[in-house]
Amino acid sequence: MELLHQLRQLQLIRPLDLQFARFILSEELRDQAERQLQSQTDDGELLALLAALVSWQLGRGEVCLSLAGVAALLDSWPTTLRERAERLLRAMSESRVLSYAVISDGCCETPLVCSNGRLYLYRYWYYETEVANIILTLTAPVDTDRAAIRAGLKRLFNAPDPGETDWQQVAVAVALSRRFSVISGGPGTGKTTTVARLLSLYAEQFSVRMQRAPVIRLAAPTGKAAARLSESLQSAQQALNASDAVRAMLPDQAVTLHRLLGPRPDSKNFRHNRNNPLHLDLLVVDEASMIDLPMIYRLLDALPAHAQLVMIGDRDQLASVEAGSVLGDICAWQQQEVTGELCYSQEQLNYLQNVCDLQDPPSAPGSNPVADALALLRKSYRFDQHSGIGQLARAVNCGDGEQAARLLSENLGDIGFVPLSESGYQQMVTEVANGYATYLQLMHNGGEPKQLLLAFNQLQLLAVVRQGVYGVEGLNLAIEAQLQRQKLITVTGAWYSGRPVMITRNDYQLGLYNGDIGIAAPDDRGKLRVWFELSDGEIKGFLPGRLPEHETVYAMTVHKSQGSEFDQVVMILPAEDSALLTRELIYTGITRAKTRFVLHATTHALIKGSQRRTERASGLSWRLWQSAGTCQG
Repeated sequence: MELLHQLRQLQLIRPLDLQFARFILSEELRDQAERQLQSQTDDGELLALLAALVSWQLGRGEVCLSLAGVAALLDSWPTTLRERAERLLRAMSESRVLSYAVISDGCCETPLVCSNGRLYLYRYWYYETEVANIILTLTAPVDTDRAAIRAGLKRLFNAPDPGETDWQQVAVAVALSRRFSVISGGPGTGKTTTVARLLSLYAEQFSVRMQRAPVIRLAAPTGKAAARLSESLQSAQQALNASDAVRAMLPDQAVTLHRLLGPRPDSKNFRHNRNNPLHLDLLVVDEASMIDLPMIYRLLDALPAHAQLVMIGDRDQLASVEAGSVLGDICAWQQQEVTGELCYSQEQLNYLQNVCDLQDPPSAPGSNPVADALALLRKSYRFDQHSGIGQLARAVNCGDGEQAARLLSENLGDIGFVPLSESGYQQMVTEVANGYATYLQLMHNGGEPKQLLLAFNQLQLLAVVRQGVYGVEGLNLAIEAQLQRQKLITVTGAWYSGRPVMITRNDYQLGLYNGDIGIAAPDDRGKLRVWFELSDGEIKGFLPGRLPEHETVYAMTVHKSQGSEFDQVVMILPAEDSALLTRELIYTGITRAKTRFVLHATTHALIKGSQRRTERASGLSWRLWQSAGTCQG
């Protein structure tokens, strides 16, 4: 354990990682003692090292530890420690690892599992294999009434231009053909419009087939995302070419995934599971990029045997904060978009050509069943070809940081760039404070809480890190001080009128969820309350002392901004290069903006960050795409 204690002192592993390694080593030595075997020093050190590394990986959002890539993880270690670890790892082979009592290939329940060259905690190996098996089962084709689908699509959608494919129609057709499907698309590609028409056509056909109305549920990972989904779908449904009877069957409120599954107090488990499945026929989940591996497992585990699940999201956004990159792994096939080819099977191509006039099918169809369950929306209706935000997002998404930098220098109307400097920093703080003046002046003039929340959401400052002058904590203090200087707020303690806060821990009893934003303002009797818009649209005020964990939110991290949109976004990148600065993070920050985006950064950080992709160790993509349709431990 000497090596691991040194790593802990250097903060290269966490206390949890060290304790897990100690537990694994003690279990192995106890087993060997019972069998009267003698442990070799190198074997013991190797076992402890691997246990600490797989635990450390999980803390970084990685599902597993790739045994072939372990050496790359040691680059930041001091030379003497790295050389010592590498000597241990060079002596390792998978068969040797499996000789330990605490590691198996999944055939029995051991703390660690070695599978396909990857080392897992047993629970995460189980989640991954179960998710892959369930998805592969659900992507089998279902019986469809092609004539009814074609007629419904023609009624709900305008005819596409000659020679063009309407990818929204393709997405609806794909979702109706499988019990599991994913619709991926960037901002403004019409995901909500597509879902509204999908629900209408599904309800219409289900009621005819089953002689009853379907039970349709809507969900999202966070309260804010659920509220946005509810609001946007209610608006989209008003424009549907559907009968009143069909409209009456459509849902109008979304809930969080936690509320849908039914949390149990003081437990990570939920009321709904395979033994007590959800009561629904169709489940639509928005912002799927935010869903981690344990959550998608619990969702699939609770899905009724007959039900359909449609996941909506942007494959290019940041992965979940917790372990896994589920949407990215499921959508691995869509990287073929670069070549312009489709990977649908011949059977699925025939179906799509029959119901929605798919143009220019590929000469070499694919054969993976998961591909037949995926659809990509490709046309942006929000950002045209001249939009600075749209062009900037595409450049970053393609890894072309130099093109992104050129776009920011061209003075396009909806994007701006301010080089990182002391004067530029103060300019940013002042401009953001001026932007927030709108909701504060409204509050001073007696504005209603709903008006305050709407006004606050017109602008948001995003940061990459939490600590430091360029982090969320430093920015919140700087903006608060600037607002005081402008006499827009009066800070006399932790709570004051106008303070915006974000909830950081779910409270199911209060109906407040991680990511919800509220504003402190007096009620009719002058008593300070914090006002939130709940998932059902109600505006409710809470006494500050009743709130669950929360933080001031003049600035928030890009991760926390997922599921939200703002009229204007100001984003600041750290001065020093950081592994957190990735293509997906910059893209996510840019695409939170609807009308204007301003970046405060160095050109080097923009270029370097655009080139760095988020890569998380996971075997889910392999199980879905490279395992020839099988999923073995």
